[in-house]
Amino acid sequence: MNVGLKTLILPAGAAATAAAARALADGALVAFPTETVYGLGADATNAAAIARLYQAKGRPAFNPLIAHVGDLGAARQIGLFDAKALALAEAFWPGPLTLVLPKTADCAVADLATAGLDTVAIRIPAHPVAREILRLFGRPVVAPSANLSGHVSPTTAAHVQSDLNGRIDLIVDGGAVAVGVESTIVGCFEAPMLLRPGGLPRAEIERVLGRALVQPPVDADSDSGQPLAPGMLASHYAPRATVRLGAMRIEPGEALLAFGSHPVSGIDAASAVMNLSARGDLAEAAANLFGYLRALDTRGARTIAVMPIPDDGLGEAINDRLRRAAVGRK
Repeated sequence: MNVGLKTLILPAGAAATAAAARALADGALVAFPTETVYGLGADATNAAAIARLYQAKGRPAFNPLIAHVGDLGAARQIGLFDAKALALAEAFWPGPLTLVLPKTADCAVADLATAGLDTVAIRIPAHPVAREILRLFGRPVVAPSANLSGHVSPTTAAHVQSDLNGRIDLIVDGGAVAVGVESTIVGCFEAPMLLRPGGLPRAEIERVLGRALVQPPVDADSDSGQPLAPGMLASHYAPRATVRLGAMRIEPGEALLAFGSHPVSGIDAASAVMNLSARGDLAEAAANLFGYLRALDTRGARTIAVMPIPDDGLGEAINDRLRRAAVGRK
């Protein structure tokens, strides 16, 4: 998305809801109210739209995003619920609780939204405008706060306009929202884990579970890399293959993760080639990043050679993820 886009503002209502659903289906970015702050929505199944969302926010890294859905049925299409997760969902949804769950086999949420992890963060918001948009759109929507990264979270449409005018397509003005903290995030692992405190108190969650929430490992944020969930740092996705960066020559048997149209020596000897963006578009490259890494990894190459990628704009986040992938699994 190019800065300078005309941002439309519509008062909440049937016309705005219909316009929001159409815009999301077209891959556009739509800001709308939730029960805490305004969220910046994009189709969670559309990696290109999610890449534009990162651009619009100036988000510094590809952190996992929360997939917002309209009901429990939609949530179960993308996440695997055990008895504990189901009890929490039935007790607290819709509301400020996000559950991190294993993905279903056919989870439609794009790898870019989950930052390449095998888990997905899911929430059903309580705000009626958000819920109506989700109902009409019919697919999951990622919706981080509708502000430039690092700025104060917006509680009015005017706040959104101040930060993102010309960067997004539509703002649905539902009036001022209650100022609140972000959602509480619980990882539904073997032992339910509090990943981020938030709007739902720990005691309420523990009452439903009948047990204490465990804390993340003490060193969970020592990686300072990719979060396990929004608001929590933990180990990052890395392929089984060795990742070699800055490659301008391919050794026999290596797989090539290319970028742009620059010639690469030895490309005929590559075991497989995938180009993040033949035209050198960083948004397209971001959209393809995790999927292409996984695809090359499944082809059995011992090494994935990665061509140089510019470090400007989304390139900074792409290179950050590639450097972490090159470190390998812990």
